[in-house]
Amino acid sequence: MARQERSAGFISFHVPQDTTSGEPTPVHFDGAAAHYLLLDHGRHWSFPKGHVEAGEDELTAALRELREETGISSAEVFPRFRHEIHYYFRHRARGLVCKSVTYFLARVPTRKIILSSEHVAAEFVAFERAIKQVTFASDREVLRQAHAHLGTHVTPQSKRTPT
Repeated sequence: MARQERSAGFISFHVPQDTTSGEPTPVHFDGAAAHYLLLDHGRHWSFPKGHVEAGEDELTAALRELREETGISSAEVFPRFRHEIHYYFRHRARGLVCKSVTYFLARVPTRKIILSSEHVAAEFVAFERAIKQVTFASDREVLRQAHAHLGTHVTPQSKRTPT
């Protein structure tokens, strides 16, 4: 029987600030403004994510992982986006693992990354490049859904997390 594991993470994007007002530039979904954060794990490109710890809900875990893996401690969460993926993999020590990952969507205020030791690189890239760069089909699908969600929810009813 497969061991069950839960993780949570973010499809994170950044939109440059309007240099005259300091306000975020409205998000345009022609591919020009929103840039998605991808992390290089050395063997694959994916999104910030990690294990849900005891006592955490998925959103709390996703925010913690975003902070630990990138140094980003503030995110504007789009509360109406939640997407779960499932997959199996074989781990040398733990054997067969059935993993579920819950992804949330967030706009982050900076492109400055403080990379964790788990990763070798990070990039913010336009949707067209991101969809080609992520390694796994399930990640491409969640990215497509997040991008489509943004196209229908340009003005998020969101919560800002404290910095």
